[in-house]
Amino acid sequence: MAEAKVAISIVTYNSKHIFEVLNNLKKEFGRDSQFRFLIFDNHSTPEYRERLKEYADFVEITFYHENNGFGFGHNYNLLKCSEEFFLIFNPDIILVKADLIKMLEDMESDPSISMLVPKVLNSDGTQQHLMRNRVSVFDYFLRFVPFGFVKKMFSKRLASYELRDIPNDRYVDIRIGSGCFMLVRGEDFKEVNGFDDRYFMYFEDYDLCLELRKRNKRIVYTPFSDVVHYYERGAHKNSKLFKIFIESMFKYFNKWGWRFF
Repeated sequence: MAEAKVAISIVTYNSKHIFEVLNNLKKEFGRDSQFRFLIFDNHSTPEYRERLKEYADFVEITFYHENNGFGFGHNYNLLKCSEEFFLIFNPDIILVKADLIKMLEDMESDPSISMLVPKVLNSDGTQQHLMRNRVSVFDYFLRFVPFGFVKKMFSKRLASYELRDIPNDRYVDIRIGSGCFMLVRGEDFKEVNGFDDRYFMYFEDYDLCLELRKRNKRIVYTPFSDVVHYYERGAHKNSKLFKIFIESMFKYFNKWGWRFF
């Protein structure tokens, strides 16, 4: 059997959308040998793991004995792979195969692109704004502050931070893409040793992009392919996740330099 072209890595931990996602992937991709699906389970509940086993005919599943986070799981899946392309894929993404095929064609036609990220949509078709060209403490304060009048005062800054005005009629080089869906050249992912797994969750996608850019690799946004993302915004709702977010933010700024404004 010919080797797959794309290794698709999904990291789960009791992820509530995963079974809908896997059913969709099975319907879209069937037995297409170009694609290899890898799930890394971060020690979910026994009941959850039993349900995952029902998909073992379609995906390769690793059941790990502890939860070491998002980046650790993707590195475990991908750093040993030899496929030309790696796809970092959240367990809450709905993908149409034609959109991924278009992205692969884009990367094959332009070898200078190291990472390609698509338009990310909510389930109602509105666009999510997850890409960044800068990261500062003040911008994160604005995102989390509960006062609408403060957000309104700095609406232009927030729009700039979230790249709300990014063109939707052409490819655009960006600084940071979202880890919910990243198509990256396997050799480039390996060159930077994958994600920095010192981040348990949050900011590891930012860090990966900066490591690639430090090596003059291009990160590009395409508006011509899209995915649906069931965006949970967990750190906004859950105090435990918010604590993890803050810890990761400190690790990020300590590594890349503090930018307050």
